[in-house]
Amino acid sequence: MAHHPILWTFRRCPYAMRARLALASSGVKVELREIRLREKPQAFLQTSASGTVPALRLSDQVIDESLDIMVWALEQNDPQRLLDMPKEGWGQIAENDGPFKAALDHTKYATRYPEIDQLTERRKATSYLVNLDRQLNGRSWLFGDRPTLADLALLPFVRQFAHIDREWFDAQEWPNLIAWLDRFLESEAFKHVMNKYSPWAEDDAPLWFSG
Repeated sequence: MAHHPILWTFRRCPYAMRARLALASSGVKVELREIRLREKPQAFLQTSASGTVPALRLSDQVIDESLDIMVWALEQNDPQRLLDMPKEGWGQIAENDGPFKAALDHTKYATRYPEIDQLTERRKATSYLVNLDRQLNGRSWLFGDRPTLADLALLPFVRQFAHIDREWFDAQEWPNLIAWLDRFLESEAFKHVMNKYSPWAEDDAPLWFSG
């Protein structure tokens, strides 16, 4: 068994994306193993009890919640002081991971939820995003002139919602939200964590990932 950290991930998953963002910021070196969600390798399923990404295998434990991976990485090293954020940030992350993520899924994957009205769900998501836009008024990031854990935790999901219909998204009256999202999408950090890798195979040499 490897004694170095191993991160199982899927490039487009917003949960995996935010875990990679925190790991990259921390500079902690991990072995990255990309998977296909339709062809999950047995080694991954033996690591993740839930069969979901991300999953971080450490020498003594497995961390399979994305937010826990973020905190673990930044507790090792936090050069950007991402963990230094107001208490409200934790509440925003909880709202993002709960009601907003549900509305996002009901909008993006409407055919999976025929009993739920897609437009009603989009309105729920829109209400959440309007509040974020207000919070970002006069600010580059959620809590001021530098990013915090909340920014990295929320942005992959706002990106996912925006890409459902980017033309519609850009036509809404939330200029601060659009600027915040675009700043993220144009950043070197985002480009770094979105590099494309081939799916992991049993005989592959380690693929190292760090800041």
